[in-house]
Amino acid sequence: MTLLKELPPLRILIVEDDPMMQLGLEQSLEAYPQITIVGQAEDGYLGVEAALRLQPDIVVMDIGLPRLDGIAATQQIKAALPQTHVVMLTSHTTETEVIAALSSGADAYCIKGTSVDQLLAAIAAAQEGATYLDPQIARRVVEHLKPPTPASNIGHLSHRELEVLKLMVEGYSNPEIATALYLSPNTIKTHIRGIMNKLAVDDRVQAAVVALRHGLV
Repeated sequence: MTLLKELPPLRILIVEDDPMMQLGLEQSLEAYPQITIVGQAEDGYLGVEAALRLQPDIVVMDIGLPRLDGIAATQQIKAALPQTHVVMLTSHTTETEVIAALSSGADAYCIKGTSVDQLLAAIAAAQEGATYLDPQIARRVVEHLKPPTPASNIGHLSHRELEVLKLMVEGYSNPEIATALYLSPNTIKTHIRGIMNKLAVDDRVQAAVVALRHGLV
């Protein structure tokens, strides 16, 4: 995947209490010329303060933080800086925690130990205004996110829309889907709007839920 290739430069704040994890994230992400790590924080309170001061494009946030957990910190950051996107990167995988994080305003949810490519896919999706859910936990929260979509709607998806939907579930960003299918980004946006209208969903996470529930991917 040509991750981040077509995105603007990104300023990223890391909120993580494990020094080794902080260092690993910084080294992995700064290997990409579009990314600048503008700051790091070791707990939720410091994370909120740093976000308000630095106003980053992306915050990579752990949940299990000292003093103020990542869910509460995310809620405060999104309330003050709605244009800042939050990517959860955590070892917490229960349905309650995932849904609480998304409800707090998190734009993406990744599991620690995921590949750099998957983390970059989450960052790319968040920056585009989409919602990203790690494939490792998508199936665990399917029943909590949206009531079942009528099966009759599923049959109305075209072959091309099914191709686009599969790549959406796999975490591809719009530019990456366009590259994979040899189509223009505008065409991909049109297909995604059509998919969401037919499935009666509001975002990529809900589209992924319907796809997984009905065995489309």
